[in-house]
Amino acid sequence: MKNVPLFILFLLSVVVATAQNQYYFPERNAVWEEKAPKAFKMNNDALQKAVQFAKDNEYTGSRDLRIAILKGFEREPFHEVLGPTKKRGGPAGMILKNGYLVAQWGDTKRVDMTFSVTKSFLSTVAGLAKDERLIASTDDKVVDYIWDGTFDGEHNAKITWAHLLQQNSDWSGELWGGKDWADRPPKEGGLDDWKFRKLNEPGTVMEYNDVRVNVLAYSLTHVWRKPLPMVLKERLMDKIGASTTWRWHGYDHAWTEVDGISMKSVTGGGHSGAGLFINTQDMARFGLLFLNNGKWKSASIISEAWIKKAIEPSKPNVNYGYMWWLNKKGDRHWTGLSENMYYAAGFGGNFIVIDKENDLVVVTRWLEPSKIGAFMRLVNAALD
Repeated sequence: MKNVPLFILFLLSVVVATAQNQYYFPERNAVWEEKAPKAFKMNNDALQKAVQFAKDNEYTGSRDLRIAILKGFEREPFHEVLGPTKKRGGPAGMILKNGYLVAQWGDTKRVDMTFSVTKSFLSTVAGLAKDERLIASTDDKVVDYIWDGTFDGEHNAKITWAHLLQQNSDWSGELWGGKDWADRPPKEGGLDDWKFRKLNEPGTVMEYNDVRVNVLAYSLTHVWRKPLPMVLKERLMDKIGASTTWRWHGYDHAWTEVDGISMKSVTGGGHSGAGLFINTQDMARFGLLFLNNGKWKSASIISEAWIKKAIEPSKPNVNYGYMWWLNKKGDRHWTGLSENMYYAAGFGGNFIVIDKENDLVVVTRWLEPSKIGAFMRLVNAALD
């Protein structure tokens, strides 16, 4: 190729690079295209070892998730199941490389509860609102958008959208009968200690708390002026070819009125029931969208700028962004794996892992939660 013009060589290199980085995006209702691991220089035996590990390490809680919920959160005062639940299936999962299916196990079309994985979907609905300029900035105070009393008071009035998204708002109050102080209370103390505690300055202390997450969902419902499942369906899930089987529930009594229309305010998790009920394949599509920086094929669904913002470490917790967990060196670091990995995680071992460095999306369901780091190291070993 000595006499080939330099600009022709440049164009050829661009074409080759594009071909190497091209992802596969399945059409709606299509059989997901599979490729042998060796097509990506992956070790099939090592990959199957990871799959077997996932099968052998099923979440030990009851398959009757109503029982698992009541047992898992039994130390919370006043805890009860307020929304729908569903008996779960067995371990299931998918591993995508460049969008192609290189491994799967279990029933990937079965719809199951996904608990706090819902939070990453809720965060994305906030991102869609930001992209639409319904929210000008995540540093805006929420009281400037929601003026019905939810953010009244000296403390709550300081809370920004970012504080809610990073779970460091310390919002104080009650929503749908849930009291902020009664949700995952400290191990020390009793009711009076929790009820009359000194509030943390918003943005300083991260605390996982479903009541405050539900306050975010309620606030976004009023910003969008329509039910969030409709927003998610129309703005994202339909565009990535998701099935028609997923559902996003709220508590049975969680109704609000917008523009004279009564609508359900959904939850950001399932520890009192409700949340997102979804199959593994739809979770994988959602993960693939994020792997490709918010684009499905060439169509931009959610902005790359939002994704970058969503996976920035928050100041109080280096392992948490906008309702995505980050594999930074902190309390939840998976040793031996890229610090650029990020993931959605839910009760009972539900995970969507985005590994941009290796062009991987990994979805695993009903894996014993403490085993996820070991599982991901086995997947990573197949790349060597």
